[in-house]
Amino acid sequence: MSFALLVVASSVSAAVVHPARQAHIDAVNAASTTWRAAAHPRFAAAPPGASAPMLGAKGDMKLEVAAAKARGDVVDYVPRGGAAPEAFDSAARWPECAKLIGDIRDQSNCGCCWAFAGAEAASDRQCIATGGAVAVPLSAQDVCFNANVDGCDGGQIITPWTYVAKAGAVTGGQYNGTGPFGAGLCADWFAPHCHHHGPRGDDPYPAEGDAGCPSEKSPEGPKACDATAAAGHDAFAADKHTFAGDVQTASGEAAIMAMIAEGGPVETAFTVYEDFENYAGGIYHHVTGEEAGGHAVKFVGWGVENGTKYWKVANSWNPYWGEAGYFRILRGSNEGGIEDQVTGSHADAKWTRAGDSD
Repeated sequence: MSFALLVVASSVSAAVVHPARQAHIDAVNAASTTWRAAAHPRFAAAPPGASAPMLGAKGDMKLEVAAAKARGDVVDYVPRGGAAPEAFDSAARWPECAKLIGDIRDQSNCGCCWAFAGAEAASDRQCIATGGAVAVPLSAQDVCFNANVDGCDGGQIITPWTYVAKAGAVTGGQYNGTGPFGAGLCADWFAPHCHHHGPRGDDPYPAEGDAGCPSEKSPEGPKACDATAAAGHDAFAADKHTFAGDVQTASGEAAIMAMIAEGGPVETAFTVYEDFENYAGGIYHHVTGEEAGGHAVKFVGWGVENGTKYWKVANSWNPYWGEAGYFRILRGSNEGGIEDQVTGSHADAKWTRAGDSD
């Protein structure tokens, strides 16, 4: 599947762009590379690295996964054979779950990427495993603040999966019932939408740190459903969705492709470099700048454009960011360690809801 390069003109005068940031932008755009860089109001005047508070994937993911395997919490994914196609998109492969797979959420000004990517991929894999019978978003609010005491201060890509497997996650959508699933779910995200890194384009939301998008601190994890929850999603204990089966991990291009093609989107993490803050579209790879932090995201597919292989990745920085909420990144070169480890439930996992009878 091919995507046209999204070229978004910056609304920021070069005169107000931090000189080190402008140097990064100029270096990317002069490199005849596969992606375009541009400044925007949120980071223009700030030095490179200003995205660090949003990057909540903590620690060395390879070491974290290895420790989880040693504990028996995670097992290696074993491909079942068959060649992967040249291009693959989970939403096209499983149209009955396309609404979930394409639900681009917004983590607001909170470093809860690890919970968002996990809750999103778990929602997708539950839908796929049930043949579309259970097509509801699982709550990032529940996962972020009940699975890890650090919440907005970061977490690991194993945590959402072990939490959902052992404790279950309730349903939950976007802030104030926004997003494709509207209101009525158990525990929606608590923080407002924000404009995130990259050119503003048509994004109507306030930038991180501006009025309407404060830096968020972790609230207590929800123990009851929201007052807006509708019947069927209004009892916290009954609305818990969980699965019986292994939490799996895969590394390397071929194994990750097989795991996605078999069971749907998976969670991964990668090192964000400072030039990623200026991503405006195309197939990203690191050109310049230092490490800014670790970020968790969701792999949904892959493709080839003009001979360049890429992963299609869903971000949690709202649908106005990047390529309609997605970005593409070089595939096969382990860019930023993005192919080191992915996590997800077993494709054959049995999903249940606590309030449903057997």
